[in-house]
Amino acid sequence: MASGKKGERLDKYLSEALGLSRSQSRALIAKKKVLVDGLVAQKADWPLQGGETITLEGQRLERQKYVYLMLNKPQGVVSASQDKRDLTVVDLVKEVFPRRQLFPAGRLDKTSTGFVLLTDDGVFAHEILAPRRHVSKTYQVLLDCPCTPEMQRGFEEGVTLADGQKLEPAELMPDPQAPCRAVVVLHQGVYHQIKRMFGVYGAGVNGLHRLAIGSVRLDESLAPGQWRPLSEQEVETLRRESGG
Repeated sequence: MASGKKGERLDKYLSEALGLSRSQSRALIAKKKVLVDGLVAQKADWPLQGGETITLEGQRLERQKYVYLMLNKPQGVVSASQDKRDLTVVDLVKEVFPRRQLFPAGRLDKTSTGFVLLTDDGVFAHEILAPRRHVSKTYQVLLDCPCTPEMQRGFEEGVTLADGQKLEPAELMPDPQAPCRAVVVLHQGVYHQIKRMFGVYGAGVNGLHRLAIGSVRLDESLAPGQWRPLSEQEVETLRRESGG
C-alpha cells in the first residue's frame, strides 16, 4: 500500500492521508497511536524513506488520490482558488493541503454562505456541474419581502430572466413560520441565478445559504469556516446522482 515520499515528514503524510491539520497529526503521534513498519513513531518530523507501512490504531493508511472536502463558507470569503485581495475558500484549507491543487466545484457569491465542495478531481467536478447532468443545489433564502403564490408558480414553470433567458423549473418552498424565508432547489447553474430569479418579481435577496448539493447536506456541526472530508458514501452518492 502506498506510503510517503522519501524525506517527507510523518506529520505531513498523516495530514494528507487523513484530512487532518498538522497539529491534529502531531497529537496522534504524541499519543503513540501511529506505527511505522510496526514501530511506534516517536516524533512528528520522522523522515519517511518511501515504502514504509504506516498504521493508525491497526489500520494501514494510504494517501488519497483525490481530495473531496465539505466546507461551510463564511460571508466575505471568495469561491476561488486564489484571489489577490480577498480570502478564498482554498485559503481556509491550504495549511493542511499545501500542495494540492484544490478548487471549488461550483461557486457561491462572496456574500453567500454554506456548502462549498472543494476537490482536485477535475473529472468529478465536471460530472456534477455539467449542464446535461447538473446535480441539484438546495438553498435557504432570506428575502426583503414575503414569498407569493406568483413566485411559486413562476419557479415551477421556469422563470424568464430580464435578459430573456428561460430557465429550467425550480422549486420554491416558503417557510410557513417566516414569510420572507424560503427554500429553493435549483437544477441548473446560471450566474447569480437566485437573485436574478427573485428580481423578476421585484424581490431582493438579503441572505443566501447553500444547504445541500444533490442529496448530500451540509454537516450542521460545521461552524462557518470549518470543513471536513466527504465520506466515501457521500462521494459515491454525488457520482450516482450526476450519472458519473
